Amino acid sequence: MARLILDFPEDQYYYTTPLTVRVTDINGANHLGNDSMISMISEARARFLYEFGVAETERDGTGIIVTDLATTYRAEAHARDQLLFEVGVMDFNKYGGDIIFRVTRPRDKKEITMAKSGFVFFNYKTTQVVTMPDEFRAKFPRVNWID
Repeated sequence: MARLILDFPEDQYYYTTPLTVRVTDINGANHLGNDSMISMISEARARFLYEFGVAETERDGTGIIVTDLATTYRAEAHARDQLLFEVGVMDFNKYGGDIIFRVTRPRDKKEITMAKSGFVFFNYKTTQVVTMPDEFRAKFPRVNWID
C-alpha cells in the first residue's frame, strides 16, 4: 500500500502555538491518540485563524469549513509533553486552500506529526461554497495558487 507523504515549504508557516498533551489524550497504547491529535490540530487551527483576525463565521454567514484532513505520524507523544504546532497555508484556489501543520516536541526536536487540512469558504445561511474573500487572501501574500 502506498504511504502518504506530507512535506511542506518552510516559507508557508505563519504561526506557532504550544499545546500540552493531557493525561486524557492518552490511548490504550499509552501514547497520544489519533482522535486527540485531531482535536489538538483543530485547536491550533482556531488559534491561527483568531491570530489573523479570521472569524469562525462572519455576520453574513460566511465562514471556513474543513473539507478533508490528512495526517502522518512520525513519533509518539506522551502525557505532559509540550508540543509546538507550526501552522500555515498553501495551495490557494478560488474557494479555499490548505492549512498545514508541523507538530514537534521541542525538548528533543522530534517531529511528531505532519498534517494538512483542506478548507473552503462556506456561507452557512445559504449552505453554499463561496469565493475566498479578498481580505483573507491579502493576509497571506506569499501563498501559492493552484487552478
